[in-house]
Amino acid sequence: MPERKTYIVEHLDPELGQWSELEYIAIAEETQRAGNTFMLSSLSQGFKVPEKLARIPTFKAEQRGAEDIYGEQGLKERVCLLDPQAEKDLNPDDKTEFDVFLFGGILGDDPPRDRTSELRKKGFKGRRLGPVQMTTDTAVRVTRMVIEEQFTLSKVPYTDFPELKFNEHESTQMPFRYVKDGDGNPIMPEGMVDLIKKDADKSIDDLF
Repeated sequence: MPERKTYIVEHLDPELGQWSELEYIAIAEETQRAGNTFMLSSLSQGFKVPEKLARIPTFKAEQRGAEDIYGEQGLKERVCLLDPQAEKDLNPDDKTEFDVFLFGGILGDDPPRDRTSELRKKGFKGRRLGPVQMTTDTAVRVTRMVIEEQFTLSKVPYTDFPELKFNEHESTQMPFRYVKDGDGNPIMPEGMVDLIKKDADKSIDDLF
């Protein structure tokens, strides 16, 4: 029986934007299909979990932060913080070293904000996913591909800064790296393209 892994996003904001909601649902659904657990941690007391997310059996909502959950000796060593400033890249051998993969809140800001700095100070071991900014669901997807499917980072099929065409006259370029599907299209959460199209006049930041 394969080892179960846990993927945690520390949700550092008191509210949940539409963009993040779609990402979290996609992460939870993909994580469940792989037989693993997805957790949102550091949730504020009044945080409302979207119904569609709450219905996914392997999803957990947690008000405690990662340090409170895994701070004990012997547990913290099994937690990997995905950190753009880490000295080592994530690699397939990390499957045996770590049970928990921790993401520092909204990774998909443009320009990127260093949301992992607080977690870094708490002493979790870090691994990088490469130099190009990813959305949160992409970061979890790439981590799962490396750990569970044993891809090296260089072998993951990426598409960088894809252009989304809405019609003959409207398009927008996404400022992130994505995993691409068999047709070469960026893998995005269900409903994300419609959200971006609907809010094409807003900045990407406003959608979080």
